[in-house]
Amino acid sequence: MSKLLDQVQSGKSDVPRRVMLYGTHGIGKSSWAACAPRPIFIQTEDGLGQIDCDRFPMPAKYEDVVDALSELYLADHPYRTVVIDTLDWLEQLIFAEVCRRKGVKNIEDIGYAKGYTFALTHWREVLDGLDGLRNDRGMTVVLIAHSKIERFENPETETYDRYTPRLHKHGSALVCEWSDEVLFATYEVNTIRTDEGFDRKRERAVGKGERIVWTTERPARVAKNRLNLPDKLPLDWNAYAQFMPGADAPAHSDKKGA
Repeated sequence: MSKLLDQVQSGKSDVPRRVMLYGTHGIGKSSWAACAPRPIFIQTEDGLGQIDCDRFPMPAKYEDVVDALSELYLADHPYRTVVIDTLDWLEQLIFAEVCRRKGVKNIEDIGYAKGYTFALTHWREVLDGLDGLRNDRGMTVVLIAHSKIERFENPETETYDRYTPRLHKHGSALVCEWSDEVLFATYEVNTIRTDEGFDRKRERAVGKGERIVWTTERPARVAKNRLNLPDKLPLDWNAYAQFMPGADAPAHSDKKGA
């Protein structure tokens, strides 16, 4: 029988990345993902009309998403990146599947908020499928989500608002933990303080519309990375891809989208 010490591995891993990009509507999240190497989109909302990319038909139910993942795992194809666009609409398909199996019309009809716990079974099924594509088919995984502002109860400070993915807290926690990178896309904003007289100061937000990605956790946002990324990057796939071990950075694209 082989000993565990005989199976010890060393060195850095070149396994493809699992990255979630979330942010405000229309900032260019889908376009960012479309610049990944040979992407195929599993679209759960109708937001790819102006983006030149390969995509599966719009799923009508949760099972259609699982079938797409299975097809990518079993069939021969040229794709190197799988994109789910978006997670928040995938979550609605998951909730509908939970309701179908439990015989209710709304997930809130399942007592004691257990419906959201039941939904985690389907989230894990999706993540297991994505892990299969990553580990066995060598595909990069990109997950797209919209953002929301929620109250965060920090036991060490006063409660404050922060940006998070627009998902139920159980699903969000699971996906964020699973991802290698959780990146927040937004517009860069600076503040200018002006003197209005009589000892009154006024702060004004200003910006030039520059689209950026925050890569690290701060009180104002959920984010993380395992690549020692700079705190801030341009919203450009190349800016991220240059830090990916063994990854190719495709040519820059100026496409804009959801």
